[in-house]
Amino acid sequence: MPIVVQKYGGSSVADAEKLGKVARRVKQKRDAGYQVVVVVSAMGDTTDDLLSLAKSVSQDPPRRELDMLLTCGERISMALLSMALQEQGVPAISFTGSQSGIITNDAHAQARIVEVRPYRIQDELAHGKVVIVAGYQGVSYKKEVTTLGRGGSDTTAVALAAALDAEACEIYSDVDGVFSADPRVVPDARKLESLSYDEMQELASAGAKVLNAQAVEWAKARGITILARTAHGQGTGTSVQELAVPTDSRVKGVTADTEMAVLVAQASVPLQELLEFLDARAVRGRTLAHDGLPGAPGRTYLAVPLADIHGPEALQRELATRFGAGVEWKDGWGTVTCVGVGLNADWVPLRKALSAAEALSARVHAVSTSPLQVTLLVDKAHLKTLTARLHRELLGS
Repeated sequence: MPIVVQKYGGSSVADAEKLGKVARRVKQKRDAGYQVVVVVSAMGDTTDDLLSLAKSVSQDPPRRELDMLLTCGERISMALLSMALQEQGVPAISFTGSQSGIITNDAHAQARIVEVRPYRIQDELAHGKVVIVAGYQGVSYKKEVTTLGRGGSDTTAVALAAALDAEACEIYSDVDGVFSADPRVVPDARKLESLSYDEMQELASAGAKVLNAQAVEWAKARGITILARTAHGQGTGTSVQELAVPTDSRVKGVTADTEMAVLVAQASVPLQELLEFLDARAVRGRTLAHDGLPGAPGRTYLAVPLADIHGPEALQRELATRFGAGVEWKDGWGTVTCVGVGLNADWVPLRKALSAAEALSARVHAVSTSPLQVTLLVDKAHLKTLTARLHRELLGS
């Protein structure tokens, strides 16, 4: 029997009624002749609530203890879904990340999967059971509980699909696939039938919430097709694969990112020293712009995802102590990113992006381009209107 891995996000398992709906969908898949592995996120806002609780007792909670705390959320979801399935007459069993064989490095709060040993899952599938796996978590080679960062349940699902040689990896959420922009910001955004791995990874890295960037990285490396679908109803969803179906537009999507801070380092701060400081605190950078050359240090812009920083206030204090006024912390800036293969074959998309910003009187603090993306760094106050205008300029109404 072929294996299918399904992943359900927090909003899809937010209460008992929704858990029952997910259980019925899983049962239908099993009745259709598939072996099913289900990866679940924490219910609703559980992760945010646990994080707030941690910060109520510590301004900068130790990352190891945060991992111990936050992994409770997925364990609740997996156990309840297993109960719901068994109530419907479906044999099921729930596993934590470590019980599932998800082996990671030892980077607490943002670990990366290094190996998957799904032996217990395979045994239970052979016994006819549906296996429910807690997403977002694993165990390090030091036997420590770890978490994979925000959206890490997607990574769990894709990694398991690869290890189990699954027929498909289905990612379920509140929306029917990936759209050309956030429909809440751009009502005319259109659903994309397909995206390449590279396009999806750029969109995810730039702020699109539908899929996790590390999950797409795993899928690309192992050739796993991801099907992003709605958990409500029967939409066609979006297929993420090696090559997307060609379209008339070079631009596939426009997305904004507000959940970030920007570090601006002056010429007096050596870039290597700043990066060493951030590495020692496991602070990742999304994008970096540096206008200096060897022997002639210049100004540096470094975008940092806030989701990877559990103690931003403490980090700001450490930056001030170490670098003084040499490093500024800008939390009022964000990015608007246009994504598509061959986007920069000419300067037209960048010109249109700059013109759109100028028309809205949005100051562009920095620009970043690659063969797949054009990114403008602007004040967060302009992000929604600029996203909508760029979508209209580059993709039409």
